[in-house]
Amino acid sequence: MRDLAFRVSDRFQLSTDAFTGYFDAVDSVFGSDIDYGTIHKNYADDIYGQKRYSPPNVVSISMAVRSGYPQRRRISTSHVERQNLTMRMNMRRLTRLTNAFSKKLTNLQMAIALHFYHYNFCRIHQTLRVTPAIEAKITNCVWGWGELLGLKITQRRVA
Repeated sequence: MRDLAFRVSDRFQLSTDAFTGYFDAVDSVFGSDIDYGTIHKNYADDIYGQKRYSPPNVVSISMAVRSGYPQRRRISTSHVERQNLTMRMNMRRLTRLTNAFSKKLTNLQMAIALHFYHYNFCRIHQTLRVTPAIEAKITNCVWGWGELLGLKITQRRVA
């Protein structure tokens, strides 16, 4: 939470699942300077749940306001869950039951940094028709690996 607080400058809305460890962490770092809500998914009892890789069906969802005034319709963990899926699908290091894991933390950190560089600056997204960096007006062109390494800056504009 301290790292998150370091990266943001204004009040924002935060959503987490109902893991109780988050409650004190958010409160101790942000106090009342945050709009914070939680979401808790209740799953159906499933005797086969221990033998498969996906959780049982969701039967209900409950939301709670923890601090400030979060917009209830925006209390969601779906975006971060989708981001985690994208990372697992694009980086074999994060896929369960493989031997492609990083043996050193530094290697994992670098792999994640490269993934986010490519995802945000190099990859044109179908729904945006540009890269996220272009959409956010951070740059006006699609970057390549040369730009990351500081070797060249080319102007490959997206139509």
